[in-house]
Amino acid sequence: MLVDLLIILAKILIVFVGLAVGVMVSIYLERRVAAFISDRLGPNRVGPQGMFQPLADGLKFFMKEDIIVASANRFIYLAAPVIIMVPAFMTFAVIPVAPDLHAFGRIIPMQIADVNIGILYILALTSLGVYGIVLGGWGSNSKYPLLGGLRSSAQLISYELSLGLALIAVLMLSGSLELNDIVVSQQGLWNVVRQPVAFLIFLTAVFAETNRLPFDLPEAEQELVGGYHTEYSSMKFAMFFMAEYANMITASALITTLFFGGWDIPFVHEAALGNWGVLLGVIAFTLKTLFFIFFFIWVRWSFPRFRYDQVMRLGWQMMLPLALVNILVTGLVMAYL
Repeated sequence: MLVDLLIILAKILIVFVGLAVGVMVSIYLERRVAAFISDRLGPNRVGPQGMFQPLADGLKFFMKEDIIVASANRFIYLAAPVIIMVPAFMTFAVIPVAPDLHAFGRIIPMQIADVNIGILYILALTSLGVYGIVLGGWGSNSKYPLLGGLRSSAQLISYELSLGLALIAVLMLSGSLELNDIVVSQQGLWNVVRQPVAFLIFLTAVFAETNRLPFDLPEAEQELVGGYHTEYSSMKFAMFFMAEYANMITASALITTLFFGGWDIPFVHEAALGNWGVLLGVIAFTLKTLFFIFFFIWVRWSFPRFRYDQVMRLGWQMMLPLALVNILVTGLVMAYL
């Protein structure tokens, strides 16, 4: 029992530290890729090639004055950053990063919790993130943050429907809600090939769910100053900032898991390689996730922001019917072929 508890605690620590480091790496990549696309230098002063810039940014957040708006609802104002950050870090708990590890006389799943309703767990937690945004906007008692929070709630609810329906087609093929089973079902042929329409719907919905360009209407500096976190400073603002990047990392890991075989490497039987297969799986999963993190960054600095009516029209009039048709076609193909 003690060994099992220590293994679980070790996995929690590794995932938490890995996500925290991943957030810093993503921030650095964001700034370097943005500089490359915009033909400028980017961070290059703090550390070699500016690699310590995220640490300097974190230190700056700690040292900035912590301001609480006098007219804000104090409890909600302070709770909102926590409400948005905790689900962002908890979602990664059910994502498998490699095949099972054999060590200490045990079979150790390469995820914190190997639950049989992993997809439902992820959908439940990701839907909680909107509460942090809405409460942050409302608790600030300020017009622009309130508008940002209202925009976000409408946007996230709209695209969460399409995201969930895109997942149904994947679940029909795998026959399981467990993420490990979904990964195993893709060995030989990834879901991006079997379900290209579901992949495109899921990818678009994930951009909207993470408030990344061209779907960053809740922040929209030109219209809302900074959106729902305009009245936040110091570490409270940093928590919103960290949650955004943690969500981007988790979204990239989910795309990898659901549509690109997770830790699977084509033509390689990882389970037959023992613990070397585990190492290969971790490397493959990490590289795929990094690719989609880069893709998120590339899209942000390459495309303009949508108008809000365009965002709503895309979600309700195009993606939602397309997702329903995709489920119908998938069912017919499974029934008659």
